[in-house]
Amino acid sequence: METSNQRSLKGIEGTSHRDTFQDTALGLVSTRSFPAIVGTADMMLKSAGVHLVGYEKIGGGYCTAIVRGGIADVRLAVESGVQTAEQFGQLVSSLVIPRPYPNLDIVLPITTRFTKLMEEGNSSRLSNQAIGLVETRGFPAMVGACDAMLKAADVHLAAYEKIGGGLCTAIIRGSVANVAVAVEAGMFEAERIGELNAVMVIPRPLDEMEQTLPLASCWIETQQPLNLPVNIKEQVAEIEVLRLPDLTKLPTKIAEVVEELWNDE
Repeated sequence: METSNQRSLKGIEGTSHRDTFQDTALGLVSTRSFPAIVGTADMMLKSAGVHLVGYEKIGGGYCTAIVRGGIADVRLAVESGVQTAEQFGQLVSSLVIPRPYPNLDIVLPITTRFTKLMEEGNSSRLSNQAIGLVETRGFPAMVGACDAMLKAADVHLAAYEKIGGGLCTAIIRGSVANVAVAVEAGMFEAERIGELNAVMVIPRPLDEMEQTLPLASCWIETQQPLNLPVNIKEQVAEIEVLRLPDLTKLPTKIAEVVEELWNDE
C-alpha cells in the first residue's frame, strides 16, 4: 500500500525541475535541541505527505528541520511540528513559505535532498530499527552515557552529533525495548557525570528520517554492481557418456532370443 510520501515522490520524478517546485511550499521548525528536532521532524513526516529536506544547525544548540511538499501538507506538517516542539519545551520559531522564489532554491541547501533520494545506492546494517538519542552538555557526559547504554542493552552506537553550545547527542539503534532500556541507563549516567539536556526514542522511523541522521562510516554498506559473466571458481566434473553396446556384435544365442521376442510381439 503506497503512503502519501511515496505518491508525492513519484509525482516529483515524473515532472521537470521547474514544475516540481512550482506549487510546493517550504516548512521550517526550529528548536534548541537535536533530539527535539529529530522528534519534531518525525512527527511532521508522519502527519502529512511532505519530504524531509534535512536539518540546518547554526550553532548554540539551534537546529531547524526543513520539509517540502504541497502547500496544504506543509502547513499541516508545520502545525504538527510546532505542537510537538512545544510539548518538548524546545520550540524557537516556525515558518511556512508557499511557492518560494527560485533564488531561494539556488542559494539555500533546500533542494538537493530530492536528487539524493533518487540517486542514493547505499544501505545501512542498522536500518529499520528504533532510534534512541541522548543529549548532554559536555562531551565527557555523552561518552559516559554511550558506555552505559552499550552495556545496559543490546544496542549499537550509530553516531554522535555536535550542535554547538556544548551540546552533544549520542545516537543508538536497536529494538524498541532495548533502546528504551539503554536510553534510561544513559540518562542516569549523564546526570551523574555532567548535565543531561534532552532524550528521545523513535520506535518506527521512516526511511527519510534514517537518511537524514548522521551515521558512522563503519555501518554503511555500498551496493556493488553484479559483474557478468560470473567466474565460477569450482571445477565442474565432466560426466562420462554411457555407450550402448552394438547389437550386431552380440553372441548368436542372444541375437536369436531377441529375434524370437520381436516375433512374439
